[in-house]
Parts: sequence; structure tokens; C-alpha cells
Amino acid sequence: MDRTRRSFLKGLAYAGGTAAVSAVPAVASEKRQAPDDAVGMLYDTTRCIGCKACVVACHEANDLPPDTRGNPLHDAPQSLNDRTKNIIKLYKEEGRRSYMKQQCMHCIDPACVGACMIGALQKREYGIVTWESSRCIGCRYCQVACPYNVPKFEWEEANPRIIKCELCNHRLAEGKEPACCEVCPRDAVIYGKYDDLLAEAKKRLADHPGRYVDKIYGEHDGGGTQVLYLSHVPFEKLGLPELGDEGVPKLNRTIQHGVYKGMIAPAALYVAMGAVMLRNRRKDDKGGES
Repeated sequence: MDRTRRSFLKGLAYAGGTAAVSAVPAVASEKRQAPDDAVGMLYDTTRCIGCKACVVACHEANDLPPDTRGNPLHDAPQSLNDRTKNIIKLYKEEGRRSYMKQQCMHCIDPACVGACMIGALQKREYGIVTWESSRCIGCRYCQVACPYNVPKFEWEEANPRIIKCELCNHRLAEGKEPACCEVCPRDAVIYGKYDDLLAEAKKRLADHPGRYVDKIYGEHDGGGTQVLYLSHVPFEKLGLPELGDEGVPKLNRTIQHGVYKGMIAPAALYVAMGAVMLRNRRKDDKGGES
């Protein structure tokens, strides 16, 4: 076992022991806020024409293979999957219709981050939720935890990844914007600073009160998200869940803090399982090298 891995596993054991010995607060942390440098996207259903240029651009910008599993002649994904980080769906019912853009919401208090035992998923620069391969042990708890059903696992790959929108952070580093925003012909989805996007959404609601449902989805939902929505049909019709104003991980932390306060065994077992799974994952990555 190399020095880096050994140090990491020792760190896990130390952290687990410290957490187990320390008394865990019974009250969950205060509501989290978007970081000062937060960026995001604003999607307006009234402007989207369903051209799916954003889906194509996302595939190209992120080097994703075409999803031809539904149609061998076309790259035509039907939903988010291990080859698709961004999708446009159609809602149609009784003469009403709307398009819906789905991708990672980059939650202010992300459930996937709260569920990841090793920290492979984190909110990093600009508040973007990103995935780090070297820390992932393949437990897929992030998939279960996400209320928006976003993270996807590469079941067909020998060295699988978690696939999700990372807001084209590699393009942001080059001074560009997310590919989906760059190509949208109607500015149905726009990129910018989170505070500016929220202000723009409020302005559109005030200027056109009869055009939209009187709400900005993501302003408070699930503790807030850095991807915001305006819609002319009820948000639940578009598949956006009703979550209330509390962050999903906040409820989890409250329950866990009450159940596990002062209990050494669960914390130690959790850390031990994580260490073993990480060791096995890295052995596979290096072709079985011990």
C-alpha cells in the first residue's frame, strides 16, 4: 500500500475515532447560504422551444459518448443517464404543454454531499457540486439521496464514474460559460452569478405577473438551489419535487445527531466500511496491486 493511501486511511480512522469520542450536537446546523462567489443558471420554460441544442452541446463539451440505446441511428437520450448530463423533456396535458430542462441543481445544501461518506462529492469553487474520482468508493448513496434523481452510475464501465452536470467547470476555468447556455437560441437558459440570476427572475415575475406561476423554483426549495426555474405551468407537472424550505441533508443530520449521539460503534463501523471499500476500489484501479 503506497504512502498516500496509507496516510488517507489513517486519517479516516483518526477522524472516525474523534467523531465517535466527541459528543455530537443534538441540533442540526443553521440553514446554509449560497457562497459569495456562487454562480448558476436560470431556466425559463416560456422561452424554450425544445430544440435540444443544449443537449448536443453538453455531450460535445463533456466528451460524452452518444446515447443510441433507444435509437441506434440517433443520439436521442430519453432521460439523464451515464451518457447524458442535461436533458430536455416535454410536458403535455389537456392542451397545455411545456419543455423542461433537467440537470444537476447544484443545491446550496446538497443531499448527495451529505450522503457521501468519503467526500467524493463536494461543493467547491463557485458553489458547484463536483465529483472527485480518487475518493469515490462506488457506494452510490448519492443516487439514493438526491431528491432530483440526478447522479448516474456507469454500470457498463470497468472503472465506473458518477455522471452529473458540473456546470462545465472546465469551461468556466477558461473564461467561458456552460455549453448549454452558450448555444441556446432563445436564452431559455442563461448563466451568471447566483444573486444576479435571482434578481433577474424576480424582475421577470414583476414585469409579467400573468405569464408565470408566482414562484421562483429553487429560491427556497430544498434549502435553495443555484439552478433556478420560472414556469408557466405548475412545477410539479415538470417533475420538480415539493421539498419545502429545509435542506434535505438538514433533516438527515437532525435524525442522525439524535440517534447516534455518543454512540461509538456506529461511527467506527461506518469509517471501517469506508476504508475497506476505498482500499478495494484503488486496488481495482491499479490492476490488483496491493
